[in-house]
Amino acid sequence: MSVSASASAPVTKSPSRIPKIPFWAQIVTGLVLGVLLGWLARSQDVSWLKETLGQVGDIFVQLLKLAVAPLVFFAILVSITNLRKVNNAARLAAQTLVWFMITSLIAVAIGLTIGLITNPGAGTGLTPQDGKLPKREGTWIDFLTGIIPSDVITPFTELNVLQIVFMAAVAGVAALKLGDRAKPILALSESVLELLQKALWWVIRLAPIGTVGLIGFAIADYGWELIGKYATFTADVYIGCALVLFGVYPLLLATVAKVNPIQFFKGAWPAIQLAFVSRSSVGTMPVTQKVTERLGVPKEYASFAVPFGATTKMDGCAAIYPALAAIFIAQIFDVQLGIQDYLLIAFVSVVGSAATAGLTGATVMLTLTLSTLGLPLEGVGLLMAIDPILDMMRTATNVAGQALVPVVVAAREKILDVDAYNSASSSPVDEPAREAEQKVAVPATA
Repeated sequence: MSVSASASAPVTKSPSRIPKIPFWAQIVTGLVLGVLLGWLARSQDVSWLKETLGQVGDIFVQLLKLAVAPLVFFAILVSITNLRKVNNAARLAAQTLVWFMITSLIAVAIGLTIGLITNPGAGTGLTPQDGKLPKREGTWIDFLTGIIPSDVITPFTELNVLQIVFMAAVAGVAALKLGDRAKPILALSESVLELLQKALWWVIRLAPIGTVGLIGFAIADYGWELIGKYATFTADVYIGCALVLFGVYPLLLATVAKVNPIQFFKGAWPAIQLAFVSRSSVGTMPVTQKVTERLGVPKEYASFAVPFGATTKMDGCAAIYPALAAIFIAQIFDVQLGIQDYLLIAFVSVVGSAATAGLTGATVMLTLTLSTLGLPLEGVGLLMAIDPILDMMRTATNVAGQALVPVVVAAREKILDVDAYNSASSSPVDEPAREAEQKVAVPATA
């Protein structure tokens, strides 16, 4: 009886679900729509559309910046204390720093080589009168004295990331020294960090909309004719970043880490694409850490290396770009650079990259380079108009390097989960599956 009743019961069909559009497709759609709207606003002189695009882009960037100061502080603090859970923590930290410097040196060499071959400042029609002094400058005195804050509030209100990193590092080391007495503070810090990352995830989901505004305003405001004046320089920056991104990094993965480079790009793709759009290494940091973990890097080590890299590892902004920009500006102002100047550029790029501090743009790093070389700072004004277009590729290169170095170091130290690395996919890291949040075991210190 029950069987027949069951057989005669109507079969209800589950409602069809709307297919979810992949995040990368949303980003690409935003790029295309932004270009079209920007072209429309400029060609038809639609002022309200240009203003709207600018406001949309500004709001997105402002939302990213809103979380930067507390995110950096708690990420650095927690990452330093997490090193206590890892064997050979000092060795890992030293190896990370060394590989940051090695890759930066390679990147700046590529930038110098491309600049010397192409002469990006020749034939642009630009003159020294076209330049203007930047609002923010960077000198070695400012860099060294600016590390230590005068109070604990100003670095957060003025978004001085370098000073925030200093305070977080001091707090992290002090927490390690206190031992068990610091456990309540560490538990609170970890909870606050998770809260900030959760809030930032919501902002990241707005990236396709932010893309429309950022790209659209850039096209509407600058136009293709302005880009034409900087065609060689723009091409040099993109080619230089592409050589590092798709040449140097795969070579290091194949020869040093001895892993499949294609798998790296599959796993790191969500962070790279977000960096291209957001133009913020720190804003991308939660995604960068997630993709680094799912590439098989132990969580305890990744939670140190990625925040450290997001504030100091800038192959695009602090190596390729200032090298090319110095040559470009020297040619505009008719200044001859010698071998000692090129060595100085390499030195500044390797040692002074922390001056960029993971924020949108690299103006401070560029002024630091120009002041070291004795080049006119008005040259920075020549590049401000084209900066948003350049910054997308620069930041994508930065973030790829920030994920690459932990993979290389983990592989060399035999703590990389090769199975996790080989199974990493290009799916968004905030999907429910999230590759099971790969918790890679690391031997605890005795």
